[in-house]
Amino acid sequence: MRNCHYKEAFKRIPDERKERILEVGIEEFSSKGYENANINVIARKAGISIGLMYKYFSTKEDLFLTCISKGMSILEDALEEILASRDKLLVKAEKLIRATCELSRKNRNYIKLYNEVTAEKNSERATALAREIESQTSRIYITCIAQALASGDVRQDLDPRLFAFFFDNLLTTLQFSFSCEYYRERLKIYTGVDTDGLNDDEIVRQLIKFIESAFTFEK
Repeated sequence: MRNCHYKEAFKRIPDERKERILEVGIEEFSSKGYENANINVIARKAGISIGLMYKYFSTKEDLFLTCISKGMSILEDALEEILASRDKLLVKAEKLIRATCELSRKNRNYIKLYNEVTAEKNSERATALAREIESQTSRIYITCIAQALASGDVRQDLDPRLFAFFFDNLLTTLQFSFSCEYYRERLKIYTGVDTDGLNDDEIVRQLIKFIESAFTFEK
């Protein structure tokens, strides 16, 4: 697991128990936010004592960061596999959009947790979380777009860093539209249907048209 914040004791327990603790933690933090989440409730629902919980994690924040790392690993593994391929950039983009739809439907609690993180009110923690969550993703996107630029695969007047930022914003909003009530309703207002009523193929087709125009059409 990337960016580990747990004690050695947590690493040694069976995978099934690890998964249960993190699943319950993600559900608690995503539904109540960091401040209102209760580590005692998480321990009880996970079927362990609070003493054992603190044997695994020094603080609630360590548990919180481990839950985030768990969710990050799910998305980053899919991201890295797609972007490491030899496909052209638009083919990679299409695969990323499809993967975003699939993973967002399957991992709604993590997406809700990510949305909670973006609303973090503690400025110091928000800055640290942004660096931890976004640094790896931004590096992969920027490198991928820069390579496409060097190979002549995309328009030559783009800035890889800004385009990476804009592209990630599109995927982030798409993720939230599967899980977070405000974004689900926002999508419904624009399209007339809920995310569950949209066909993933149609989402992919329409978004790739939008992205293609941005990456390939020059003045």
